[in-house]
Amino acid sequence: MSNYMELPLSGLEAPLDETERAFQDACHKFAKEVMRPAGLRLDKLSAADMVAEGSELWDVIEKSKALGLNLTEMVDMEPAERVKLLAIASEELAWGDCGLACQILTAAFPVLYSLMADRMDLAEYCEGKLGCWGITEPDHGTDMLDANGALSHPNGSYGRPNCVARIEGDKVIINGQKSAWVSGGITAEVCALFCHVEVDGETRPGVALIVDLNSPGVTRGQPLEKMGVRTLNQGEIFFDNVEVPAGNILAGPDSYQDFVYRVLAEANPLVAIAWLGNTRAAYELALEYAHERKAGGVAIIMHQSVRSRLFHMFRKLELSRALIRRVLEFNATAEVPALHGSAAAKVTTTQLGFEVCSDALQIFGGNGMTKEYPMEKLLRDARAGLIADGCNEMLAIKGGGMLVNEELL
Repeated sequence: MSNYMELPLSGLEAPLDETERAFQDACHKFAKEVMRPAGLRLDKLSAADMVAEGSELWDVIEKSKALGLNLTEMVDMEPAERVKLLAIASEELAWGDCGLACQILTAAFPVLYSLMADRMDLAEYCEGKLGCWGITEPDHGTDMLDANGALSHPNGSYGRPNCVARIEGDKVIINGQKSAWVSGGITAEVCALFCHVEVDGETRPGVALIVDLNSPGVTRGQPLEKMGVRTLNQGEIFFDNVEVPAGNILAGPDSYQDFVYRVLAEANPLVAIAWLGNTRAAYELALEYAHERKAGGVAIIMHQSVRSRLFHMFRKLELSRALIRRVLEFNATAEVPALHGSAAAKVTTTQLGFEVCSDALQIFGGNGMTKEYPMEKLLRDARAGLIADGCNEMLAIKGGGMLVNEELL
């Protein structure tokens, strides 16, 4: 008698309600029929060809609008309900293709951050436009995620930032650049820019504001050629005396550190979900292949070593999803979000995801190393997750710092 139990798309989660299930089914269908085949083709192109006019990327972006992932229309939902729906949708899209899911996710960051700043006017302005989050800089990668200097060495100096804004009356003037790691930076129309600000002749963190990337003085570098998540375009953005209305400011010098804290607490779990979808895709493909491939005269899943490997892949997938959902709900309903919880979700999911993808490739054996099968792409995409949105080492140090209770010292 078979003990096999087929789980729903969300694995061991409690049953979804009718609305959630319908949304999940729509996103899964789109991921399967549009994103996955397009992602495999786009992955083989050069970075320049991937974003060029006529590229399949633009067709995917246009078709994704029909999914109804409109954040301004979700504002009136209960916070826990809203983040659950976004988590369900994001996982399905990333199951289709991690890079394209990140493209769709980061395109909405200016809207999300405007809503977090309680600026519905800016959120509505950004809604429907392709967006990006400009924060990391050529000389200051993860430094830019450390607005309060918690990670700085006692004898170190971050030095002059690469991008500085100056507030002059009713306008903000921006000079400098953001690094080649701006996700969606080549295709974006608006940017949620986080940079240092000049106050009384000195620069300090900082200011967050919405910038129209069609403004005079804005230029861009070449799309970045990289190993993983190749379907997510990334590239430099340059600012030469770019003027932005002061009304576009989301957080000024006095509120910047708190805003960066809340943004990171929101962004880390969302990034984790993108790599959760990639993990699930690798697990499911390996499970299917283990039933098809024969060795020793039987399907390889009949060998105990393969079963054991698949079981550990399964538990790592479920562990990651459970932690992400738990953190999202806590941060959506708590008075103060737990940044160390968000970091834990991102670090756990991406680390375990890389392990799962590596094990999945091992199950495919030599076939997994070829471009004829999707495993080598999934592993390349998984590797990028250990660095994206703050490298895991930095997030662990920053999260660990939040466990220090000075009253006990």
